[in-house]
Amino acid sequence: MAEQARDERFDHLFASTVRDRLDGGRYGGSASPAAEDAVPLTYGFPYPESFPTAELVAATETVLEEEAADVLQYGGGEYAERLHDGLLAREHDRGIDASREELIVTNGATYALDAIASTFVDPGDEVLVESPTFVWSLSVLDNRGAELTGVALDDNGLDPDALEATLEAREAAGEPTPKLLYTIPEFQNPTGATLTRERRERVLELAAEYDFLIVADDAYGELRFAGESPPPLAAMDDSGRVIRVGTVSKTIAPGVRTGWIVAAEPLAEQIGTMVAGGTNTFTQSVLGRYIDAGHYGPTLERLLDGYEKRRDAMLDALERHLPAGSSWTEPEGGFFLWVTLPEGVDAEEMLPLAAEEGVTYLPGERFFVDDSGRGTRSARLSFSHCSPAELDEGIAALARATERYLD
Repeated sequence: MAEQARDERFDHLFASTVRDRLDGGRYGGSASPAAEDAVPLTYGFPYPESFPTAELVAATETVLEEEAADVLQYGGGEYAERLHDGLLAREHDRGIDASREELIVTNGATYALDAIASTFVDPGDEVLVESPTFVWSLSVLDNRGAELTGVALDDNGLDPDALEATLEAREAAGEPTPKLLYTIPEFQNPTGATLTRERRERVLELAAEYDFLIVADDAYGELRFAGESPPPLAAMDDSGRVIRVGTVSKTIAPGVRTGWIVAAEPLAEQIGTMVAGGTNTFTQSVLGRYIDAGHYGPTLERLLDGYEKRRDAMLDALERHLPAGSSWTEPEGGFFLWVTLPEGVDAEEMLPLAAEEGVTYLPGERFFVDDSGRGTRSARLSFSHCSPAELDEGIAALARATERYLD
């Protein structure tokens, strides 16, 4: 089918960030070639069998039977309040001593990040991000006018030496201190890396020394199926500089669009004004009943078993299929791993060929804040969505595409 020309009649009315994307701007690129039969290693989605459908149906029925007049109003009802209690209990279990006033429920993690950016970022303000990092977070911050600077990471997460060098260079040049550092410390998207305890301590020290806030996106923090987790940054923070973002998209279902923010009360008070009246209290009530009925923990255990089997299947397939010169991360949780293909491969350029062979993925260079060419040989592969058999098929297709590309 011939590609249709884009309708440009309204381009002059769009904001500059939208025009930049239309012109091929850097952020927000998660599209892959349409390939109906290809194995989609692009999707950071839970596997379909993971959804607790029966439990959510039962929770919805109970909520409507017991307090329909309240949950269908603006303010929600008792079960919406129980969601707050349930989330606080899980935060406390992870060592985070948050109060009710320090927790804000939002319509998902992306909404939470946008509320944080709206609270703290003026156009032109500097925000530090991991390089690479989640592409849609780059888009959210860019939409708020942030100037984004990437900080290197490796298999142990964000590099505090690189962070310190960036801060020192800005100070020496007389440039303002960044307002925020955005980090995904646990099973980072896209690499799967986890920030070590020692590095967490250094990052907290630098935040205090240079007076910036840390936005810790913990979307994957509960998805550990091997090894031991360091304490969350918020549990190690005694200065109130960590703003923590959580979500149930990975532990219950993304369609419920529910997340939360934990921040020191003076920060939470202002962030809360950005979300006031704009959240789905009906969904919150259903989730409050779901947690109150004791479903969260057992469902999470079942999910972790499924994710571990899929991670193992992908690692096994990579070992058996990929050509010499390839390498990859081996995360102990989360949804993703980061593969680096042999010298000479351009993962973006190879994508249509991979789709022909039967697999799609997200090229690594899309996750970097700059156009330095980093990530050219790399790709983010998701093991969370497909079955073990599909994962094997997809990695075999990736190997065939790589060999064809290099021929």
